[in-house]
Amino acid sequence: MPTKSGAYRKHSWLLQGLAGLLILIAAVGANPMSAQTVITRTSALSLYDSPKYRPGFRHFDYVNPDAPKGGKITLPALGSFDTLNPYLLKGVSAMESIAVYGISEMNEPLMIGTSWYQKSGDEPQSAYCLICSELEFPDDFTWVIFHINPQARFHNGEQITAHDVARSFELLQSDAANPLYKNLYGNVRAAEVLDNRRVKFHFRQPDNRSLILRLGELPVMSKKHWDNHDFGNSSGTRQPLSGPYRIKDFKLGSYLVLERVTDFWAKDHPLYRGQHNFNEVKFEFFRDRTVAFEAFKSGRLDFWIEYVAKNWAYAYDFPAVNSGLVVKRAIPHQIPSGTQAFFINNRRDKFKDVRTRKAISILFDFAWINRNIFAGAYRRSQTHYPNSVMGAQGLPGEAELKLLEPWRSRLPAELFETPFSFPEYDGSGNVRPGLKQAFALLKQAGWEFRQKKLVNSSSGQPFSLELMIDSPSFQRVLLPYVKNLQKVGIDASIRIVDSTQLKARLDVFDFDMAVYVLPQTATPGQEQRLYFHSSQAKVKGSRNLSGIEDPVVDAMLDKIGQAGSLHELITASRALDRVLLWNYYTIPQWYLDYHRIAYWNHFGQPEQPARLNLAFQTWWKQ
Repeated sequence: MPTKSGAYRKHSWLLQGLAGLLILIAAVGANPMSAQTVITRTSALSLYDSPKYRPGFRHFDYVNPDAPKGGKITLPALGSFDTLNPYLLKGVSAMESIAVYGISEMNEPLMIGTSWYQKSGDEPQSAYCLICSELEFPDDFTWVIFHINPQARFHNGEQITAHDVARSFELLQSDAANPLYKNLYGNVRAAEVLDNRRVKFHFRQPDNRSLILRLGELPVMSKKHWDNHDFGNSSGTRQPLSGPYRIKDFKLGSYLVLERVTDFWAKDHPLYRGQHNFNEVKFEFFRDRTVAFEAFKSGRLDFWIEYVAKNWAYAYDFPAVNSGLVVKRAIPHQIPSGTQAFFINNRRDKFKDVRTRKAISILFDFAWINRNIFAGAYRRSQTHYPNSVMGAQGLPGEAELKLLEPWRSRLPAELFETPFSFPEYDGSGNVRPGLKQAFALLKQAGWEFRQKKLVNSSSGQPFSLELMIDSPSFQRVLLPYVKNLQKVGIDASIRIVDSTQLKARLDVFDFDMAVYVLPQTATPGQEQRLYFHSSQAKVKGSRNLSGIEDPVVDAMLDKIGQAGSLHELITASRALDRVLLWNYYTIPQWYLDYHRIAYWNHFGQPEQPARLNLAFQTWWKQ
């Protein structure tokens, strides 16, 4: 029926659409032939396909809806934390260490399933209303209205309103917030409270389809609380949360205790049925991984995720494992791996020549490290999107060439003629072919070998290179690479800092090279701009760690944002990956396609595991 805002169109589901089209459920409408603006109402959406779960579903397939509640557990968190506010640029949040468990101290979002930590564990980029009960938007995607669920409440009993949503958006756009949020919501012109239950977001440009999905990730904070507290200086300030757990106790840098909220407003919601079953979860923070592992072996910790290949191969021959009291398991998954890499700081003059960056990448001998340190456990990443179809493969196909051809003059000829790959050595440690090639590239880039040192041929300045890490155990992995760099005369060294120092130095780009992991999802989107776009190269706290300012990269990022189908997204992502690889902005490292976990044998688990995350929040204490 026609209304003041246009004609409504009725669908139960909309299938594959254009340019990031959101596939929708539970819509209301009328005359599809009307020339008026079409408004869609829905309670769930997906980026490129129909949401898996239909209206009225009772729970996710990968949970046990009858899982018992109860028990206390203690989990390890590696690193430290100095703030209870996970949204700030300043400080290190506990969330950075505990997110992998799916249990956190963060505020609930408008929709579940959209976050980088993928709360929906069996489908990529689908979202279901939680704090919102439904949303509506026009067919030109110039705005979206979220209708607030009247049941939604903070732990203090206060009802969540549209005013809380608008205030949360305002806080996340402030200078105190992590720039991630400005990047995600940069195309939102304004947040308008229509009434107590409706908030409208106006977009700067039409066709912002995927932006609706990003807004679904918005964590909703209490306006009343933050009107009376300083958002930017809130390290030890507890704020009202709205999720399954509340903060019971904490000591900054030491531990965080969460307790289950028995009257949680959404405890029987289909999105939460069968999840968050532990009455109390304590996170103990360890700066040293070896000390933490010993705590697990002694029974002080209940669960362990193994990140060290050598430990996985040799460190589990202890009595509790042999007797069955501790279970060791490898669980295959389909999770796209993060971009784990050496990030080269191109802001520094010594790295501005691509031949220099290529030379130092050639000297990384993954095969030796994998054989001698990792017990052959890993695969070399030849892409920024490992374990995913989004990574570049072979030569660019016809669709990729259409994106890349306009930029041919700014790209190396090899990109069009040769499949990209990093050198593959035999694992013996002999990298003589690589040394010869590196010497030649460095000479072309203006470096000379004098008295066993590599120096700039014009200034005579020695080539020094510092690799920054925050894990002492990682030093043994890097030492062979450092030695290879030294063989060509580079004054290479390793700098070990703690996690707080690492974040502080990365935020202001105070490093030569650093080891870091950029989270990735099954469908790359707006977050890629934060990682690689020119606009982020000088923004304090951005994750464009390499300082990339490349118009070709920017153009490929635009194509990702404009993708109208999964095929177009794959094409654009592969083209971007190809440009990044051939410019050697990073040196991708390695990845796994299975979880390595160990746990004391007092847990129950669903029969069908999630394929896109660990889903530890679905376990229970027996």
